[in-house]
Amino acid sequence: MKLQHTAIENLNQFSGYGDDFVRVNTEQYQGNVLVTASEVHVWRPLGFDDLTEVDFTAVLAYKPEVVLLGTGKTIRFPHPRLYSALAAAHIGLDVMDTGALCRTFNILTSEDRKVVALIVHN
Repeated sequence: MKLQHTAIENLNQFSGYGDDFVRVNTEQYQGNVLVTASEVHVWRPLGFDDLTEVDFTAVLAYKPEVVLLGTGKTIRFPHPRLYSALAAAHIGLDVMDTGALCRTFNILTSEDRKVVALIVHN
C-alpha cells in the first residue's frame, strides 16, 4: 500500500507498506524494524512469538512518549509482562496493524511527538 507522503525535511515518514516490508521516505526495509523520527534500525525479534522483555526495555533509550507496535495485517497483543518496563516508565504502548501504525506515526511525528514505531511482520 502506498501512502500519501508529504516530505518533511529531516523527518522519517512512512511512504508505503506491504506484507513483509515498510518504506520509510524512499528506502524500503524488509523484516522487523524500529523507526523513530530520525533513525531506522533492524529490530531483533524474528517474529511476534519471539518478542521478549528485552526488546521493549531497549526502547527506553529513545525516551519516547509513546510506542507503536505494528503486527502485520492482524492485531496481536503481546503479554503485558513483556512491556512492563514501558508501563513502569509511564510510556504508552499502542498495538495496531501495520497500516494503522504507519499513518499514526506520520501524524505524531509531524506534530513533533517523540514516538517509536516497532514493526514485527509475523
